[in-house]
Amino acid sequence: MFEQTFRNIDNVLWKEAGCATELDYTEQTSWMLFLKYLDDLEFERSQEAELRGQSYEFIIDEAHRWSRWAAPKKTDGNFDHDNALTGDDLIKFVSFDLFPYLHGFKERAANTDTIEYKIGEIFGEIRNKFASGYSLRDALELIDELSFGSQDEKHELSHLYETKIKNMGNAGRNGGEYYTPRPLIRAMIQIIDPVIGERIYDPAAGSAGFLCEAHDYMRYGTDGQGDNRQMSTAHLQTLQTRTFYAKEKKSLPYVIGIMNMILHGIEAPNFVRTNSLTENLNDIQEKDRFDVILANPPFGGKERKEIQQNFPIKTGETAFLFMQHFIKYLRAGGRAAVVIKNTFLSNSDNASKALRKELLENCNLHTVLDCPGGTFLGAGVKTVVLFFEKGSPTRDIWYYQLNPGRSMGKTNPLNDDDLKDFVTRQANFEDSDNSWSVSIDDVDPENFDLSVKNPNQAVEAPLRDPEVIINEIETLDKESEEILEGIRGML
Repeated sequence: MFEQTFRNIDNVLWKEAGCATELDYTEQTSWMLFLKYLDDLEFERSQEAELRGQSYEFIIDEAHRWSRWAAPKKTDGNFDHDNALTGDDLIKFVSFDLFPYLHGFKERAANTDTIEYKIGEIFGEIRNKFASGYSLRDALELIDELSFGSQDEKHELSHLYETKIKNMGNAGRNGGEYYTPRPLIRAMIQIIDPVIGERIYDPAAGSAGFLCEAHDYMRYGTDGQGDNRQMSTAHLQTLQTRTFYAKEKKSLPYVIGIMNMILHGIEAPNFVRTNSLTENLNDIQEKDRFDVILANPPFGGKERKEIQQNFPIKTGETAFLFMQHFIKYLRAGGRAAVVIKNTFLSNSDNASKALRKELLENCNLHTVLDCPGGTFLGAGVKTVVLFFEKGSPTRDIWYYQLNPGRSMGKTNPLNDDDLKDFVTRQANFEDSDNSWSVSIDDVDPENFDLSVKNPNQAVEAPLRDPEVIINEIETLDKESEEILEGIRGML
């Protein structure tokens, strides 16, 4: 229903000089979508209040309301082109009046858990990148065609927005930091099986894919698209306000993450823009801990010395600092599913060995999912997913080597069917050609090497370095020459 509208919006942005990449497209679409959503929400609430004979206090004042400046209408409901700002007047209003007004909500909000505070944060992080007021006018009129009225409309919009995030991720390495394949996320959530009343946390949330998928799983069922689960009003309120918690340090994924959560039905996300790694682990109290952690932390980054001081195991590797963060933030009995580089399992440096030792001794690392190369488009590294529960030491580790039977890539991405066997077998830790168990007694207590070594498949001889092969050929040629010379000498 709205797919063509999204395409038309992209066409407008493609022609706009101020928007050069998919990241810009997503950012600019996000702030317009957010304001349209907010206008629809406020209109719906005002109608409900009127039916109850009550007055409704609008969050946005009349001068800055979407229906006033972005999409003014005549009394007959048709678009009022005569009173719609355009050209330089529109750019001036948006950049120097609207955005500062909306950013001011951060100071005026009663507390950080309100939608007012989120409005202030969002418009303190992004800028209007439209250079042409005529292009902006075209984009606004297209956005106004979208509707957040019904659950079906919200579901379609959330699906289209996810596609936009995916395209952004495929556009370049920086965008890819924000996107984890949704089939992998859904499989992780099915294994963890979060329930109402549990608090779910992602301290490196990016576009909030883990929390959005967890919401759909808890609200609608396994596929996220089925009939609504029967929930009391209290349970729905808990799901809305006291279930999902996120942190993200970069401004663009923060804005996109908030919009993504809103489109999935979480009206005022508990989403904070901060660097999780700046928190001193010694300051964490029981009230700060969570029941479930779902995350794909950035890897390959290097953190400064002052940040490393917040952690008992000192390392510059961002992902390894996040691993310590996860373990500390889980409550006793809490469950986690975390994506990490496969080299974490075997690195021989002291920090890696100490971190694996802590994980095995303080948590039950019950499952390791070995993902094939190409699972993460453009990442250039292989990854594993660690499933663990805090509070009891590891006794046995069940490994599953995911083998889709094809080369993974942009035209052959991971899909839900690829993970069905894993999810089914994991329930009882079944052995198969692709799965096996390892006792903690068989793990070397010196280096705690947890490498993926499938005992059910023959190990292929590793490819040798070309230089080694050339040297070997030269050696054999020399030996042959010497033998031939010896034969000649005997003739």
